[in-house]
Amino acid sequence: MNDVDRSMPAAEVGHLARSVLEAVGQVVVGKRDALELVLAGILAGGHVLLEDLPGLGKTLTARSFAQALGLDFRRLQFTPDLLPADVTGSFLYDQRSGEFAFRAGPVFTNLLLADEINRTPPKTQSALLEAMQEKQVSVEGVTYKLDEPFHVLATANPIEYEGTYPLPEAQLDRFLLRVSFGYPEHEEEWEVLRRRMARRREEADIKPVVDAATLRAMQAALEDVVVEDSIGRYIVALTAATREHPSVLVGASPRGSLALLLLARVRAVMAGRDYVVPEDVKEVAVPALAHRITLRPEMWLRRVDPSFVVGEVLEGTPAPASGALPSYAAGRPGH
Repeated sequence: MNDVDRSMPAAEVGHLARSVLEAVGQVVVGKRDALELVLAGILAGGHVLLEDLPGLGKTLTARSFAQALGLDFRRLQFTPDLLPADVTGSFLYDQRSGEFAFRAGPVFTNLLLADEINRTPPKTQSALLEAMQEKQVSVEGVTYKLDEPFHVLATANPIEYEGTYPLPEAQLDRFLLRVSFGYPEHEEEWEVLRRRMARRREEADIKPVVDAATLRAMQAALEDVVVEDSIGRYIVALTAATREHPSVLVGASPRGSLALLLLARVRAVMAGRDYVVPEDVKEVAVPALAHRITLRPEMWLRRVDPSFVVGEVLEGTPAPASGALPSYAAGRPGH
C-alpha cells in the first residue's frame, strides 16, 4: 500500500461504509446487524461464513455487496462431485500452440461466493484454503497470485442438514467471522414480497457506491485506528479464556485474537471513531470466536452452543475502564 492509499480519514471510511450498507439495504430487507458484520469482515480484509438454512438471503447478500463495492463477482456452487480444479483452474492442451495453457478457475475474482461450501467433500473444500490464506493458487507446481481485493463469502447449511460435510477446523479458522441471518419478521417478509412486486422482475441491481481501489484505501485506513494496550490485552484475555472454559475441548487460536482486533477497528470506524473501546470488542466477540471453538462431545448432547460459551467468557472477563480517548492519541486533530 502506498501513502495515497493510507490518506483516507476514519470519518470518510465510516461514511462510505454506511453508504454501502444503505445501498445493500435497498435489496436485502432488515438484518442490519448481520449486514454490518458482513461488511466489517470485508473491510477488515477477511472472509465471511454465512451459516443458515436455505432461502434466507445469503446469496442475495453476497451479490449485493459485490455490486455496491464495485467488485468483480463470481459464484461457485459447491456440489458433491465438484473437483479442486473446478475451483482453482487447470492446464488445458492448446492444439494450435501445441502447449498446455492455464485456464483460471472462478477463484480468480475479487469476491467469490462459495455457495453451500459444506455440500462438497473436504478435498475440494481445502482447494480454497491456500487462496483464502495466502491470496494465491498453486496448480501443478506453478503459483499464481490473486488480484486484491480478494474475499470469500461462503454459505453453509447447518451441520445437521442432510447431505453436508462439516468444515474442518483448519478451514473454519480461515473465516474471520461467522454470521447467521435467521428468519425475517412478518413485516420484513411482507416487505420482501412488496419490493418484488414493485420491481416487476426477479433480479435487483445496485449501483456501485465505491470501487476496488477505494475499498483498498478504506482497508488501509483502518491501520490508523488506535488500539490502547489495555484493550489489546482484553482481546487476548477473551481468546485465552475460551481455551480454559470447562465446556471446551479446543479453544480459539491466536487467529481469533487477530479477528477481534481487526473487527473491533471496523466497528470503531463505523461508529465515527478512530480509536477502539471495549464495546467494539464485545460486539464482535461471538461472530469472531464462536466458530473457532470445539466443544467437548458431551456438550453436544446437552445442546450447549459455542455462542453461549463466548457469552459466558464475556461475562467472566473484566473489561478495561478505557472508554475515553487513548492518551497517545489525545493530541490528534479533531479531538
